[in-house]
Amino acid sequence: MSETHRRDIDMAEIDACVFDAYGTLFDTSSAAERCRAGIGAEWQQFAALWRRKQLEYTWLRSLMGRHTDFWHVTAEALDYAFAASKRSDPQLRAALMQQYLALAPFPGVAELLAGLKAARKQTAILSNGSPTMLTAVVNAAGLARLLDAVLSIEAVGVYKPHPSVYQLATERLGVA
Repeated sequence: MSETHRRDIDMAEIDACVFDAYGTLFDTSSAAERCRAGIGAEWQQFAALWRRKQLEYTWLRSLMGRHTDFWHVTAEALDYAFAASKRSDPQLRAALMQQYLALAPFPGVAELLAGLKAARKQTAILSNGSPTMLTAVVNAAGLARLLDAVLSIEAVGVYKPHPSVYQLATERLGVA
């Protein structure tokens, strides 16, 4: 970025920091990693395909105006990953779905959120996840006390990047 377009961020000007949950605060591949014995050596490719399909399905559903909650989308994407790898294992599928409710946070997430809270910044999650999924993953990681809000797109019924999703954060946190 050129110096004429670069602007240093002044933290004093920032009132709130809003994060996506999946892939930003929480490692979506951690579910497959925990079940790697059942998936096999290709667990990373399996996890990547599962995540890619999950995102693609949200985009398609938004374009088609056919919303369903993220838990359902996550299951559909997992089923695609199983079919693509030519496997069927109901117990492994159930274990992977259960693990999605307790994804590992990326290293340093708790420290980052604690630092923002210490600096008196509002912190929030704005996610495609359903409220139940988000509550589970935030609680499993012990991050609830570090967040002022956990916002789900379910309130507007359309996935990111629809503009109405981002309005949820500005309204809830009272920021522009």
